[in-house]
Amino acid sequence: MKQFQLYVQSLGAAGYVLYVLAYVVCCVFFIPAIALTLGAGAIYGFALGSVIVIIGGTLGATAAFLLARTIFRKKVEAMTSGNAKFRALDRAIAKEGAKIVFLIRLAPIFPFTWVNYAFGLTGISTLRYVVATFFGIIPVTLAFVWASAAATAAATGSASTMKIAINVAGVIVAIGVTTWVARIATQAIKRAGVDA
Repeated sequence: MKQFQLYVQSLGAAGYVLYVLAYVVCCVFFIPAIALTLGAGAIYGFALGSVIVIIGGTLGATAAFLLARTIFRKKVEAMTSGNAKFRALDRAIAKEGAKIVFLIRLAPIFPFTWVNYAFGLTGISTLRYVVATFFGIIPVTLAFVWASAAATAAATGSASTMKIAINVAGVIVAIGVTTWVARIATQAIKRAGVDA
C-alpha cells in the first residue's frame, strides 16, 4: 500500500485519477477501501483527499450498483435470496427510496461493498441512488480523511503544537458528530423496517 501511495503521489494530477480508479476497483471487487480512505488524507491532505475519496466512493458504488442491474444480476440475486435484511431493505426503499440509501450511507450498518450490489436489485432509480450516495458518504469520509491528515501532520512534524492540538480536537469533534449522526440514521432506518 505504501508503494502505491508513493507512486500516485509522484504522478501529480494523474495520480488523482489513478486513486479514484483504485477506489472503484475496491468497490467492485469487495475489497475494503478504508486503507485508501486513510491514505488519501495522508497523501493529499484533508480537502483534496476528501474530494478524491468522495468521487471514488460514489463512482465505485455506482459501478457496483449498475453491475448488479446488468451482468451480475443473477449472482447478486443468489447472494441476497433468503436474506431477511435485504428483503427489509428492499421494502423500505420501495416506500422511501433515496432517503433510505442516504440514511444507510450516514450510518454504515451494512458493509459498503455488499450494499452497493444489493441496492442494484431494488427499485430506486440510478440518479436518486447516485445523489443519495454522494451526499450520504460525505460525513464519514470527512471524519476519516481528517483523522488521517491530522495524524500524518503530527507524525511528520509538519505541524506546530497548536495546529496539532486543533487537529486532535477537530478529529474528536468530527468522530463524535459522525457517530451521533450515524446513531440518528440507524434509528431512522430501524423505524423504516430495516434492522441492522
